[in-house]
Amino acid sequence: MWKIMFYQPCIPPNTGNAIRLAANTGCELHLIEPLGFSMSDAQVKRAGLDYHEMAHVTVHPDLATAFATLQPERVFAFTAHATRYHSDVEYRPGDVLLFGPEPTGLPDEVFEFDEITDTIRIPMLPARRSHNLANAASIAVYEAWRQNGFQGAV
Repeated sequence: MWKIMFYQPCIPPNTGNAIRLAANTGCELHLIEPLGFSMSDAQVKRAGLDYHEMAHVTVHPDLATAFATLQPERVFAFTAHATRYHSDVEYRPGDVLLFGPEPTGLPDEVFEFDEITDTIRIPMLPARRSHNLANAASIAVYEAWRQNGFQGAV
């Protein structure tokens, strides 16, 4: 499946919801430190319900280490500044879907990594900042899964 990557996430319930997303879709969830919370935070656990044990979650100390560990073939960085839509990509299992922290999005230094294949955006109305992080990841994962025939789904 796909690899969901949250770069320095700040809001515990969003990560908890992403844990549920990973468990329900078979995706891996990769979190890049520093995190704005502890993984033992009650809000993370509450939002993730009892899915924590069903999800594959890895915390990496930094983005370079994550890329060195995963050695991804393709990384799609989601940003409101991109011109291509998420639905314009032909996703393949193993792709990394990279999202930035809730208040700011991905910082400029992330785009300097050679591993970034392309920047893409999720459409929304003008004069809006962004989608909720867990919701944006869900939109991207389900588009990728849909394109691949919802392989493994019931």
